Amino acid sequence: VQLQASGGGLVQAGGSLRLSCAASGRTFSRSAMGWFRQAPGKEREFVAAVTYSRNTVYEDSVKGRFTASRDNAKNTLYLQMHDLKPEDTAVYYCAARSGTARSDVHAYDYWGQGTKVTVSA
Repeated sequence: VQLQASGGGLVQAGGSLRLSCAASGRTFSRSAMGWFRQAPGKEREFVAAVTYSRNTVYEDSVKGRFTASRDNAKNTLYLQMHDLKPEDTAVYYCAARSGTARSDVHAYDYWGQGTKVTVSA
């Protein structure tokens, strides 16, 4: 699976962005997909994940603000982000793995190149 993330940008606090992750490869629909982020000087951290059957799991700080979804017909993963905060500033990565959705960054086999999100106060 090859992944290409897009949709990042500069937004004011309280604003919204939608990230997309286009996937190639016939195994997308059977893969669990995850969103991770990495802020400057920090380790990469889990944001959200979507199973092949569209069940979702979120990191606590984004619950109620972020929504992860997928369109298997379009081989695309999404992350809709609302009420963005300066602490959401990071490079966001999409990732794929076989099996169940996991929050462990080391559990994912395939990674996109990342898209930068900057939230100004």
